[in-house]
Amino acid sequence: TSHQQSGVENFLHKNNIDLTEARIGTGSKDKYFLPKTRFPCQKLYFCANNPLNTPSMTAEEIIRQYYPADNELRRLLLHHSRQVAGKALAVADRHPELHLDREFLHRAAMLHDIGIFMTDAPGIHCHGKAPYLLHGRLGAEIMRSQGDEAVARVCERHTGTGLTAENIAEQRLPLPPGDYCPQTLEEQVICYADKFFSKSHPECERTVEATVRSLKKFGNDGVSIFLNWHKRFG
Repeated sequence: TSHQQSGVENFLHKNNIDLTEARIGTGSKDKYFLPKTRFPCQKLYFCANNPLNTPSMTAEEIIRQYYPADNELRRLLLHHSRQVAGKALAVADRHPELHLDREFLHRAAMLHDIGIFMTDAPGIHCHGKAPYLLHGRLGAEIMRSQGDEAVARVCERHTGTGLTAENIAEQRLPLPPGDYCPQTLEEQVICYADKFFSKSHPECERTVEATVRSLKKFGNDGVSIFLNWHKRFG
């Protein structure tokens, strides 16, 4: 509506952003993508009716929406997500110089695996139809439906240490063409933290050495990325 439009335009003007800097959609679901270099990751995206990008639902509410039954899958998802959140927040505590957004780290870590229920992975209580590799992409679609592009990016960029367009083409992976590598610091920290935990063995945290072994079977590039993260975040 014109009222919503003027509210967003006021927000852009207040922050000295020219309208031509933002990609603007049309209709009732107008979306504005702010310049990456100007805003922290959680402010990259907002809807016309939510110009301050305040999440309409908490992470816990979203999990309950898609995992309504108190069953083994929901308990596993919550356990794993809390492990990753704890690890990511520990990075923020150790490295105040990185100025990481703790609130966003917790929310995104809790929701990074929201799409697993749609995949075929019975070993971790998932009885959907999609290949497990797609769980990040499926989770991203869920979060975009919630109007949360920043968390959607985390969902689709945490597989391994990220997937490049070349990885997808060379390995013929069932993903749309594109780059799915973590870019912002928060995206990288959550991807890093996630590598220490396996939903198949939820009782323990991997060592750095065990994490390297788990990544090495997919090539040396991922190992190098992880070790560089460990030097920075460890």
